[in-house]
Amino acid sequence: MKKTEVFILSGFLGSGKTTLLKRLLTHEKEEGRKVAVLMNEFGDISIDSNEVEADVPLKELLGGCVCCTIQDKLEGQLQSLLIEEKPDVIYLETTGAAHPVETMDSILSPIFADKLLLKGIITVMDGKLWLERSKMSPAVGQLLIEQIRHANMILINKQDQLTEAEKLKVTFELQSINPKAFAILTSYSKLPVQKLKDMTMQFAKETVKTTIQTLQLSSFVYHFKHTIASDKFEAFLKELPDTIYRIKGYVQFHQNHYPDLFQYSYGMPLMMREDMKMPLNLVFIGENIDWQHIKEQLDNL
Repeated sequence: MKKTEVFILSGFLGSGKTTLLKRLLTHEKEEGRKVAVLMNEFGDISIDSNEVEADVPLKELLGGCVCCTIQDKLEGQLQSLLIEEKPDVIYLETTGAAHPVETMDSILSPIFADKLLLKGIITVMDGKLWLERSKMSPAVGQLLIEQIRHANMILINKQDQLTEAEKLKVTFELQSINPKAFAILTSYSKLPVQKLKDMTMQFAKETVKTTIQTLQLSSFVYHFKHTIASDKFEAFLKELPDTIYRIKGYVQFHQNHYPDLFQYSYGMPLMMREDMKMPLNLVFIGENIDWQHIKEQLDNL
């Protein structure tokens, strides 16, 4: 089954994400691919949605951030796009305050995670803002670092406002934080789009059948074919590496007629009984994880 590609556009407020989105949409239409957009804004009114042409399916996520307060709304809108539009690719433009880990977590719902192929996180960084980040709050400074650390590609935007020395300084600092990402200096988020697609795609290799791999963070989707023993599952959880940050999905134990909704966040598990049949998928998000080993452990439950 062909999966719908998903790209996350990350970056702080005013960095140039919407300008990049418009360039990507133009490229996709030229390639004859069906594209859809999810646009997240903090406020109750969308500011940038009129930048997307009317013939592009668009779902707006208003009144909060996909990485924390409106995850359920994202899941509904994403499912609606998949069913109604069946796009080849979806671009999610996040708010400036979105954290990459939580955004990725929001997208990979266990209900339809096996229908999506997360291609990568593209972070747009305003070069001048990076150099002046000490003027901002420590929380914002840390967010900028996280947006860089988890990117597959980094656009160092507004290079026309930087001196040559500043360009070198920003590039060196960002590549030091994330040496594996492809970083490029841009103005108005302008770059060879196919280069961006190629660079992002080469980081999206499937290592096992149900794995979606990105550069720093990676996600693994596992589908249970049968019920499992609760004590074995608990033993499995106790042996998990510390760098598995999130698990969510549905598991069904031998003694139960319906599955449990299972959530795990930074070592803390939570179970909630469902009263209907649900797809027995578990979505994992972690860093530097041997997913093949995790898959083998799950196979043995």
